[in-house]
Amino acid sequence: MKARSLALLPLLALATPAWADPRQSVSLDGTWEVRIDPSDAEAAKAHPKEAAWFPAKVPGSVQQDLIAAKRVPDPYKGINEAPIQWAGLTRWQFRRTLTITPAMLARDHLDLVFDGLDTFATVTLNGQKLLDTDNAHRRWRVDAKQALKAGANELVVTIASPIRTLQPMVLAEQFPLPGEYDSAFGDEPKGKQTSPYIRKPKYDYSWDWAPRLVKIGLWRPVRLEAWDDARIDGFRVDQEALNPAEARLVARWKLLGDRARAVTVRTRITGPDGQTVEAARTLTLGAGENVVSLPLTLAKPQLWWPAGYGAQPLYKVEAVLEEDGAVSDRVAQRIGLRTVELITQGGGFGFRVNGLPIFAKGANLIPFDMFPNAVSEARMRRMVADARDANMNMIRVWGGGYYLDDAFYAAADELGLMVWQDFMFGGSITPPDAAFRENVRVEAEEQVARLQPHPSIIGWNGGNEILSGWENWSDRKAFKKAVGADAQERIGAGMAVLFDRTLRDAVLKEAPGTTYWPGSPSNDYTGPVDTDATGDRHFWDVWSGSKPVENYLNGCARFMSEYGFQAMPNLSTIRGFAGTGPLAIDSPVLKAHQKFLAGEGNSRLQLYLDQRLRKPTDFADLVYLTQVNQMQAIGMAARHHRACAPITMGSLFWQLNDAWPAISWASIDYDGQWKLLQYEARRMFAPQAIVAEHKDGATRLAAVSDATQLIAAEWRVQGYTMDGKPLGTKASTFDLSPGALELATIADADLFGTAAPADSYAVAELWIDGKPVSRAILERSLPKDMAYPAPRLSARWQGKQVTVTAGALARAVMLDFGTTVAQPSDNGFDLLPGESRTLTVTSEANAAALARALTLRTLGPR
Repeated sequence: MKARSLALLPLLALATPAWADPRQSVSLDGTWEVRIDPSDAEAAKAHPKEAAWFPAKVPGSVQQDLIAAKRVPDPYKGINEAPIQWAGLTRWQFRRTLTITPAMLARDHLDLVFDGLDTFATVTLNGQKLLDTDNAHRRWRVDAKQALKAGANELVVTIASPIRTLQPMVLAEQFPLPGEYDSAFGDEPKGKQTSPYIRKPKYDYSWDWAPRLVKIGLWRPVRLEAWDDARIDGFRVDQEALNPAEARLVARWKLLGDRARAVTVRTRITGPDGQTVEAARTLTLGAGENVVSLPLTLAKPQLWWPAGYGAQPLYKVEAVLEEDGAVSDRVAQRIGLRTVELITQGGGFGFRVNGLPIFAKGANLIPFDMFPNAVSEARMRRMVADARDANMNMIRVWGGGYYLDDAFYAAADELGLMVWQDFMFGGSITPPDAAFRENVRVEAEEQVARLQPHPSIIGWNGGNEILSGWENWSDRKAFKKAVGADAQERIGAGMAVLFDRTLRDAVLKEAPGTTYWPGSPSNDYTGPVDTDATGDRHFWDVWSGSKPVENYLNGCARFMSEYGFQAMPNLSTIRGFAGTGPLAIDSPVLKAHQKFLAGEGNSRLQLYLDQRLRKPTDFADLVYLTQVNQMQAIGMAARHHRACAPITMGSLFWQLNDAWPAISWASIDYDGQWKLLQYEARRMFAPQAIVAEHKDGATRLAAVSDATQLIAAEWRVQGYTMDGKPLGTKASTFDLSPGALELATIADADLFGTAAPADSYAVAELWIDGKPVSRAILERSLPKDMAYPAPRLSARWQGKQVTVTAGALARAVMLDFGTTVAQPSDNGFDLLPGESRTLTVTSEANAAALARALTLRTLGPR
């Protein structure tokens, strides 16, 4: 193979890399230029300054370029969403200059590779069109050699407005496909959305937690690749058999060659203990695509386990392609060895890993940011660590965003977070035509192949609420009636082919051994969708349906993959987007950052505050009370789900994170600060926990355990009056078995005697090895009706450690640092009379500033 040098000119600065391998790659990321495309005369007239070239950043979006150049205000701040909307309705050009040496032109192939173009892009090089694209979720590769010349070369990427591109077709439809969220800005008529027809992140068009930012740009990395005779186009390692004695593996290669020639493929696997296994094969490549298999056997394999069930050993895989005794291409991966099965017998739903049924504990993950390139690896890793530290073992990557970076899945691999990965379908009905499905097929196979090495990905899911929406939602029912039986059948059949065949086949082809489920919620086409009886469930009677929180206790779903309750973010986050002025629940800036019910969602917060909690004393106290409501609601639901095992085998609340500074369902706000719910998650998802539910004049007690063996334990429950007088008590030792165990049902008379509900409470505890590991406070009335005493809280500081002591019952104690960013090691906890808790506070502020900033809040009187 020819050994040649390569030089690339980013804009006007010459770079001459020293190459180690024959396949060479040069990043084209960094500084580009952008302007309104001259063909968009209307936009150029309206925005003449942007009709001239100005700096752009790749990866990125024109929206970020406009913000960076201060051409538009930051939409994350204040009420600034409207001024940026024109950018998504405009046609843009991005450009940069490449300088190519004669030596580079001597290479056989010079490929431009775009990992993400959003979305309708035309790529030209020196005025010659190379590529048209129509899918933001795909990688695009094109041979650019014939368009390149020695010296300066102009690369231009023109990207059309997705709305303007599709709108004529949509407006001409008598019955456009039902979509997700109507625009609040008049750029699309209500009910006539373009988003169902495009392969682009759906949340760009707004969601009930996201602004409308219809982004345009080169949103993933760009590079120029030089190679000659052959390259690796795909590589993976499949498990054919796995037992304690050995793992039988097969390395599968996809090689592209120009001509027939002899090559050697070599695979080396290095175990966690440093031991290596290597295999090689010499063969003759043909022109075009070549598929090669290479078996390997590992002795005494170390299994990858979900968090809480074992370790996460990872194996390093090195794959090299050799020509004429020299390495011409290489791939490196990390893999984990485990088996995964989807439990569906008897209508059930759940996951079995390495033969062990795992109760899934976790949350739904939305995109980390409205601007994906703004998300650092550290930020992704911190979110995964926060989930694990809250005793979660599963994250569902929701389907209305984008396929995440490898760094996210690498963190999940290392920390043991199972990932239930959606394909990127977010709720709209999909076009029934074969061309759309073929576009998706390429996308799906590419993304599954990219993510196949990650052991954390235990299942792929067709998408979010498409199948349940088609079956159950009122607007879909009206659409089906309007279009008639023939069109209904055609559209429904198209979805069935897409979700039951195209996507399923992509998983079978590119990630054998990984499970597939056609949609969330769904039942794999075996009966009604979104019920407790079969498959997974999205339960929104509480919050969206305004039903009482106690409705979480009605029934046991097979797998609760969505349920949620909103709260405001921490005050420092609110002040970051709202400024320093006076605030109330209906302040315009707060409504602008509340997307549920088009900004009216804060009235739902108020409804539940009125139903359950006391009146706030000021705005900071209002923030606290919304977080308590969220914490208590989701805590009640998750414990109930766990107590329903093995009927219920999963509880994933909505949602873990925010994509911008928002009032939402998140347990961790946009600035990375834990709301009270995230602390509650650590308690409700503890490896062993007690569950106490009051209903019909009695208390039901249950214990739950993630352990795989019996544990000697004791339960205790003690009633008290509000002034601390002991009432009834019950206790018993028992063997805590894996899963859930009913402990007792205790009549109110036995626990509370004649004490009034408002003046009494009970404490239920689970003890293991002589220590309390879980506690639940039991009340017979809503918190607003309880006669809580003044808690007489005090705080004693020693450096950044603070000891909080209660003189009387203190419910839902919050260490509130106001506008100072600080995270205590626990929060939202209960303190019994005379009890203390010592906490460590993590903050850039010094100890004195933390002490000044601290306000102790509880549900009791101030």
